[in-house]
Amino acid sequence: MKHTKVRDLLNSTTTLQEVNAKGWVRTFRNNQFIALNDGSTINNIQCVVDFENTPEETLKRITTGAAVSVIGTLVESKGAGQKYEIQVSKLEILGDSDAEKFPMQPKKHSLEFLRENAHLRVRTNAFGAIMRVRSVLSYAVHKYFQDKGFVYVNTPIITGADAEGAGEMFQVTSLPLDNLPKNEEGNIDFKKDFFGKHTNLTVSGQLEGETFAMALGQIYTFGPTFRAENSNTSRHLAEFWMIEPEVAFNNLDDNMDLAEDFIQYVIKYALDHCGDDLKFLEGRLLEEEKSKPQAERSEMALLEKLNFVLDNNFKRVSYTEAIDILRDSTPNKKKKFQYLINEWGADLQSEHERYLVEKHFKCPVILYDYPANIKAFYMRLNDNTEPGRETVRAMDILFPGIGEIVGGSEREERYDVLVQKMEALGIDKEELYWYLDTRRFGSATHAGFGLGFERLVLFVTGMTNIRDVIPFPRTPGSAEF
Repeated sequence: MKHTKVRDLLNSTTTLQEVNAKGWVRTFRNNQFIALNDGSTINNIQCVVDFENTPEETLKRITTGAAVSVIGTLVESKGAGQKYEIQVSKLEILGDSDAEKFPMQPKKHSLEFLRENAHLRVRTNAFGAIMRVRSVLSYAVHKYFQDKGFVYVNTPIITGADAEGAGEMFQVTSLPLDNLPKNEEGNIDFKKDFFGKHTNLTVSGQLEGETFAMALGQIYTFGPTFRAENSNTSRHLAEFWMIEPEVAFNNLDDNMDLAEDFIQYVIKYALDHCGDDLKFLEGRLLEEEKSKPQAERSEMALLEKLNFVLDNNFKRVSYTEAIDILRDSTPNKKKKFQYLINEWGADLQSEHERYLVEKHFKCPVILYDYPANIKAFYMRLNDNTEPGRETVRAMDILFPGIGEIVGGSEREERYDVLVQKMEALGIDKEELYWYLDTRRFGSATHAGFGLGFERLVLFVTGMTNIRDVIPFPRTPGSAEF
């Protein structure tokens, strides 16, 4: 008999039918009531066992974590909080689970304990919900761009280009590390390596994406990126997923419009398709915040916060205006900021971004026109800036609880200006000849942004640590599983 998903059984409109359900035992009460979950929904289905006619040996094997198959009649439930239950006529244990050794017992576990058991944590309600929301958000990303006629481009994971100029990259090599070949200067001879040159894992697919936008008009990438940044924070991963659209003929204003519309679309899609999971995650967050001081608690519940982002236009503020606000702010004057804002040109930290969003404007904020010397080489130089205060057509979107969630810019489409910027920063023009070719042959205004997918999932699920929204987090000193 073909089994039916728990989600479909709970949404059924007909009862008194014989059904087969398969899943994992969440709890088994009174030798009679199995709470069965198969991952299709956060909700369990209750399976009522005729314990008087079930062998004692079988009952002992119905433990938390065990995989079981039940056949029985779907009936309206007499118990509170559930529409249907299964009156079991046949039960089969598919896989035993030793109750004394299975870590995911039905009790409260710390998030740190669950990270140490990342291969099993998805069997908890919270992580099942998070991963279903992540999946739906991923689909929404593709749906948004596909519906708008964007072309999905797979940019390389192994690259010789450093898009950010940050230098925090994982090297890729097949050379024997215990006997590295050297050239005449005594340096590692990468000509003998697999690719014949120095290569890394990508930090961004943007540069390659730009070349496709200049032929296909509007493209997006959605794939893994890597940063060898030794950041042990709740907002950083060494391996994460990036969404990077790039649009020919778009300027910075178009770019801001696209980013705002995109974010609101995917959040609404999650709200429309993940109601039960988000409601559960909202309750989890409220419970977690009870232990925090009042000042550290969220001003809004999760669903209220998500709807707030949908109902409010993002506030657009220039970097210069933001610096004035921060310099005159109470936490800056009282030296409460870890990094004090004294002058124009400062690189904004998370504490500053969150102050602007959560305390000053109380809505998502788009900052634009940043100082050129704190932004990447490919961002378009503004024409009307004074010497020493040059700005670029960059924008960052700041969210409550997260800080920066999107970074983007209008790109420098002028060949001579781009070459000057690369020379000033010591970026090898020969290495990026192919990127410069897009400025030599049919150059045009274009713009794009990058959104760290995990930060989006973090915001939508209400989780506070980015390690809890990716299946197997990769962080400094940790590459388990």
